[in-house]
Amino acid sequence: MTRGVFITGTDTGVGKTLVAAALIRMLAGLGVRVAGMKPVASGAERTAEGLRNADALALMNAANVAAAYDTVNPYCFETPIAPHIAAREAGVAIDVHLVRRRFEELAHDAELVVVEGAGGWLAPISATQTLADIALALEIPVILVVGLRLGCLNHALLTAESLASRRASLAGWIANHVDPEFERSAENLATLSARLQAEPLAVVPFVTQGSGAHHFADAESARLAQVLQLEGRRRTAASPPQSWSNGLRVR
Repeated sequence: MTRGVFITGTDTGVGKTLVAAALIRMLAGLGVRVAGMKPVASGAERTAEGLRNADALALMNAANVAAAYDTVNPYCFETPIAPHIAAREAGVAIDVHLVRRRFEELAHDAELVVVEGAGGWLAPISATQTLADIALALEIPVILVVGLRLGCLNHALLTAESLASRRASLAGWIANHVDPEFERSAENLATLSARLQAEPLAVVPFVTQGSGAHHFADAESARLAQVLQLEGRRRTAASPPQSWSNGLRVR
């Protein structure tokens, strides 16, 4: 079993938190001790305990391994802006090594840590680094969430190309219907499957905000369990996903 998985997206607002929380619940349902992590978050409410980000709290609520908020979300900024700008305005330097240490703390108590990025794969966290540097420092496979809306083909293919160029270990991709009026969604899904040389691990239907938690179907859970090396805990059998092309590696 892999130690963790990094959830990235083709853009902001594509459903990374929805997918990450659903994955955590799925893993907990299989009896896996699982923790969530949101290394960097921009957009938070002031509370008596300090700044709290809704995405980080959602991951914590889904997890079955308890952890301190500052461990789950070591860098939390109040204003919902690009992380590197938020960090600069707060006078904070985001330290990838500190993120790695917090990940190790979570991994010490959990069998698997689901780590959610912020924005897209190359969202800057400093003048020289991006979220990709955090994912690579953690040395865990990546799942790409593709928001199905106009422009998703370009965004997904560019992200996949960037992942390959950095020799990231890409476990698969998940499609999320973020636009209920998106035309030709089936054709776009077919194009993505052909261009990425792999069927999606899951296809998430459109979910209105506040309508409830998402749960993966049995076949989707089986595919996700397989790529995370959890075959012994699968409830149902599933065919293995196709191999990725262009140098992407599947664990």
